[in-house]
Formats: sequence, C-alpha cells, structure tokens
Amino acid sequence: MNPTTSKTPIAPTAEGDHEETAADHLDEGAIEAEGERAVSDGSGLDADADRDSDLDHDLKDDLEDDDSPRAPSGLAAAAAAVVAAGLGVVGLTGAWTGRVVAERETLLGQMKTASGGSVARQISEIYGDAWHSTALVNGLFALLALLVGVFALVRPAFGAPAEDPQPGWVRAVATAGIALGVLGVLISVGMYFDLIVALPAASAAAG
Repeated sequence: MNPTTSKTPIAPTAEGDHEETAADHLDEGAIEAEGERAVSDGSGLDADADRDSDLDHDLKDDLEDDDSPRAPSGLAAAAAAVVAAGLGVVGLTGAWTGRVVAERETLLGQMKTASGGSVARQISEIYGDAWHSTALVNGLFALLALLVGVFALVRPAFGAPAEDPQPGWVRAVATAGIALGVLGVLISVGMYFDLIVALPAASAAAG
C-alpha cells in the first residue's frame, strides 16, 4: 500500500483581489497624507476646536463690554451750564413770578392801609414790601444760577476716570452763569436792604 500525500489545494487568487488590496492601501495612504497636511496647515479637528474656542472667548468679551458701565457723555454738565446761564439772566432781568409776588404784596398793603394810616406806613406796606419781594425772588433765581453753574464746572471731577475732557464751550457757559448769578445775588441783596436805592422818605412825600 503506497502512502499518499494529502495536499490541500490552494485556491487561486484572483487578479481582481490583488487590485482591490492595492486600491485599499492607496486609499489609506491618501487619508493619512491628507490628515498630515491638515495638521500642518492648521485645518484639522484640533484647529477647528481652537477657532471655536477663540470665537467663544471673543463673544464673551463683547458681552462683558456691553454690560460694563459706560462713561458719562458730559450731557448733564452741558445742560447744567446752559441752565445756569439762563437762570442768571432771569435773576438780573426778573421773572413773571417776581411780578406776581410784587402785585400780591401791593394788594395786601392797600388792604392794610384802607382804613387809614401814616404816609410812612403806606409807603412801606404798598411800595416797600412789593419792592423787597421782587428783589427776593430775583435773588433766589440768581443763587440757583450760581449753584447750577458750579455744579457744571465741578461735575467732571466726580465722573469716571475714562471720561473725556469737558468741552471748552461748556466751561465758558458755566462760568458765564456763575458770573451772572453772583451779580444777580449782589444786586438783589442791595435792593432788598435798600443799599442801592432807598425807599422814599415820608417827609419828602409830604412836601
């Protein structure tokens, strides 16, 4: 009995299988090369994540800047300067409130002296009280102009450090308001205490 050697037949490899294997190797090599180029160019996944992180930080910074308190624009100081100048003019020329108060004092004086009285009393009640009331009202307007003008000048000292310097015209108008206010206060005080023009004397009225 002759021994026989058993041989396992080897299946022939098709030519198409060799081509597919080579194509797979080429695809893998192309993918690896593309990944290396993406990493070297900064266009890979890590680069995209870094860009997204930078965008998030920029967005947060913008939101924080929007929420941060803004420096005052100087509008309050400018408005105060204009108001001070207007009040100073009113303090010098007089306002309708002063006329109303003066007419009221004149009416009260006439009512008090209707039953009779000396000439000096009539001058004081009818004319003097109205005069003093007008001076008082004008003096209040002048004092208010002085205070508002001072506020307009010192306002930047209490503002934010990053606030822009105060414009020159604002300082000029505020200074004018202060000057008018001081002048109005002095004139009103002089008129109220009869230092500038005194009331007519009873002897002169009788003569």
